[in-house]
Amino acid sequence: MQAATHVRATAIPSVTDALKAVESLLLAGGQRTARRNAWTSVLEDRRRAKDRVEAQHVMEVVAGRASRAT
Repeated sequence: MQAATHVRATAIPSVTDALKAVESLLLAGGQRTARRNAWTSVLEDRRRAKDRVEAQHVMEVVAGRASRAT
């Protein structure tokens, strides 16, 4: 009978986790919060831009249908 061996599986940290760790060491809390807020704003701007493109596409499709119906 073999002795049971314990294997501990630890996740390899991602690049994002590593960068966040370095950021927390190098930046003061206020700077870290400001940077995070800025990135959140960038993501929101990208989402709004995507929504605008989709809305424009829908409007063009509807306009095309309306012009063909007349």
